Amino acid sequence: MLVLRHPQEKDRVLGTARMIELQVPGSRIVTGLSWRNLKAALGRDANPHEWGVLYQGPKTDRPQRGATPVVAVDRKGKPDEHQEAALEALKGVIVIDGTWSQAKTLWWRNPWLLKCRRLVLAPSRPSAYGRLRREPRRDSLSTLEAAALALSALENDPALYDRLTAPLRLLVEKAEASGADG
Repeated sequence: MLVLRHPQEKDRVLGTARMIELQVPGSRIVTGLSWRNLKAALGRDANPHEWGVLYQGPKTDRPQRGATPVVAVDRKGKPDEHQEAALEALKGVIVIDGTWSQAKTLWWRNPWLLKCRRLVLAPSRPSAYGRLRREPRRDSLSTLEAAALALSALENDPALYDRLTAPLRLLVEKAEASGADG
């Protein structure tokens, strides 16, 4: 797992990228605005066609809530005809960490991401952030939740989502109790 983190995101109190790095073996966080290619971001050789990138994009690209949690889409945002093969072929997943406007900036400043398989999410439940962070869309998730949902679906291990997001739920509980904000 590779996390592309916007430079302004790293100091957020309720940021979750570090939780991915601590829990997902082999994961890597890189902070910046642009990288020459996947190899430069990842720090090793990798074929971008074998990697998926979580990027929700326009609302029209979103699968319906309750559908399969991860959907590979084509360049036009339509579900790939060969979902199972597309998802099984992935060797890694890229997650963009930042606010929605920061994520959009990273998406457009890194055209090599278009060589990766684009993945969209259809979460079955709302973000654990609850009232702590306002999200622009009902199906918005934290970076950790998005990564956990993708990994649990790709690994066919539904319990993985709960294991990976447990620290976030605990952090949110403590923040709500103390009145903190992200």
